Amino acid sequence: MTELERYRNNFAVDPELHIWGWEIPVYLFLGGAAAGIMILAAAAALRAGKEPLSKWSRWLPFAAPLLISLGMGALFLDLAFKAHVYRFYLTLRPLSPMSWGSWILIAIYPSTVLLGLGLLSEAEVEWLSKRLRLRSALSATCGWAAERRRALAWANVALGVGLGAYTGLLLGTLAARPAWNSVLLAPLFLASGLSTGAAFMMLLPLRETEHEQLRRWDVWAIGAELLLLGFFLLGLGVSGGATGAAAMALFTGGKFTAAFWSLVVGAGLLVPLVLEILESRRGLRPTFMAPALILVGGLSLRWIIVLAGQTG
Repeated sequence: MTELERYRNNFAVDPELHIWGWEIPVYLFLGGAAAGIMILAAAAALRAGKEPLSKWSRWLPFAAPLLISLGMGALFLDLAFKAHVYRFYLTLRPLSPMSWGSWILIAIYPSTVLLGLGLLSEAEVEWLSKRLRLRSALSATCGWAAERRRALAWANVALGVGLGAYTGLLLGTLAARPAWNSVLLAPLFLASGLSTGAAFMMLLPLRETEHEQLRRWDVWAIGAELLLLGFFLLGLGVSGGATGAAAMALFTGGKFTAAFWSLVVGAGLLVPLVLEILESRRGLRPTFMAPALILVGGLSLRWIIVLAGQTG
């Protein structure tokens, strides 16, 4: 009888399976918040004909590429072959969410910067020109962007939706992970991105009417997120078979139950929802508490789902 011995040496599997660390949840969180800011800032720009934008609203589009850069920095730290990152941009694979996401991330920079330049006032363009010492070129670019403000706003909405959905689709296509194998992750992360983007914006000293509009949008986003979370858990238990039921059990009695229901559902969604409804009915400006809890809940949602998908 012939005896065969097999030796395996895979650094990602041996001596133990490689687990995504903090970099991936942070990347997904910052990407979702950037997507929410892009959509909401563009929506405010489209409404600007009714009421002029405040100073902070005019500068908000520039926040999205900053958040994306921080998120991509965290993602870069997780890459095993960092020198090969340029390969993402040598081709476009139509059926690969990761390929589409890579190109969306690049397209965000010109679209957000141009929208921001098109929203600046003449005094702000003059100030920025002096800072950058690009008076003629910057003035021409701002004028060109201002003439195409609506088109740039709609481009930001489209790219923001693509970015927000991509952060969930990236996990949802990994069918081997029961806790990620759901088509609802894309709309769930998009709704969460809208809410966290609104929370980030509500921390800024915006005009009172702008705060009120953001609060209304955020209430709808939180409601959609709660509904999608319920369907997400229901889908795991009903259509996922034994593995799906085991994945659902992680959130309904397993190791992530306490963190999920306290940080995500309770502190991150229900408490801010109640606070915002009360503030709206009493005509109060948003407090620091509700936006801060939403941001904590948005990060916790991604952190817990990423960990849950790698459990078992």
